[in-house]
Amino acid sequence: MGKEMIAMLLAGGQGSRLYALTEKLAKPAVPFGGKYRIIDFPLSNCVNSDIDTVGILTQYQPLVLNEYIGNGQPWDLDRVYGGVHVLPPYQKAKGSDWYKGTANAIYQNISFIDRYDPKYVIILSGDQICKQDYSEFLAFHKAKNAEFSVSVMEVPWEDASRFGLMVADENDRITEFQEKPKNPKSNLASMGIYIFNWDILRKYLIDDENNPESSNDFGNDIIPSLLRDNRRMYAYHFSGYWKDVGTIPSLWEANMEVLHPEESGINLFDTNWKIFSRNSGYTGHTVAAGAVLDHTLITDGCRIAGKIKHSVLFAGVTVEAGAEIEDAVIMGGSVIKAGAKVKHCIVAENVTVGENAVVGAMPTETEKGVATIGNGVVIGAGAIVGPNAMVRDDVKEGETV
Repeated sequence: MGKEMIAMLLAGGQGSRLYALTEKLAKPAVPFGGKYRIIDFPLSNCVNSDIDTVGILTQYQPLVLNEYIGNGQPWDLDRVYGGVHVLPPYQKAKGSDWYKGTANAIYQNISFIDRYDPKYVIILSGDQICKQDYSEFLAFHKAKNAEFSVSVMEVPWEDASRFGLMVADENDRITEFQEKPKNPKSNLASMGIYIFNWDILRKYLIDDENNPESSNDFGNDIIPSLLRDNRRMYAYHFSGYWKDVGTIPSLWEANMEVLHPEESGINLFDTNWKIFSRNSGYTGHTVAAGAVLDHTLITDGCRIAGKIKHSVLFAGVTVEAGAEIEDAVIMGGSVIKAGAKVKHCIVAENVTVGENAVVGAMPTETEKGVATIGNGVVIGAGAIVGPNAMVRDDVKEGETV
């Protein structure tokens, strides 16, 4: 018995624009919003949309991601038939063949998809924060009798040239695709979320693989081929929360938006559309006498004695008395020592910020950047880390970077 639709989640990205945060971590495994990782969002969307079979295509630094996914139980994806499957590049007789592009990654897993004989395949991205009902998207695809549909979002015209754009007629039928054009003809940005009829996708993946000129990419190769052959292609307008968190400023901004669910549209407390995650294993948090918490999200196992304003703290963070944190994202297990000032920055997991050290600064007219401290880094007592710094290595006591 075939599945109606299965999901293929592209989680292989190196995330090089996240620098210190992804040196030892695949981008989809980057922590987000206190208790989540980025990949929790597409996985939870699948569960909430009644999709019970998900292939996760990993490539770069997959260890933490594989461990985190495990058997898929936190997302109710531990199924006998279906469930979640982590799909690294195949080991062939001549060694491993890395995924050459997004289309090649799916091509290498045709036999996995064939096992479930689906009518439709939804392709998802592992590096976006988005709450979307894929069953509504599928209903649109069926109603249009489409062979390919893409989820699009209207973006401001001045930003349009940063995106892959779908030009569509009044019936939402796609007539043209522009990849980051200088002169945009449309402001419908592709979200990189596609539904294909499996027989169509299968044929085009095989043709694409046999074309030595191809870069094996959906945007560069598959979509233009579908257009050339005049396939039935439609743009599905999505109006919910969506953010590509591929850069430090956008990741910081999305974490800050979690603190303003009404304005931003990202509500992590929505009981009708839960975001599931693997439990951190910590107990409750403690807030000492004299501590100040102002518009802040704190997670299990935090020990707080300092002052925290408009920040997101992940599980097991310690903030000692006299420390001040503002507009900051502090990931799991980090320790902010007495007297330290941590502002407008992202601090990765298991970092120690020493006594009276200064990390980042509130933006001024000239300095607007987000300081970033990489995983496991120790910032020495009294050290100063500037507002734009990207710190991968330990900083000595009293040093300025």
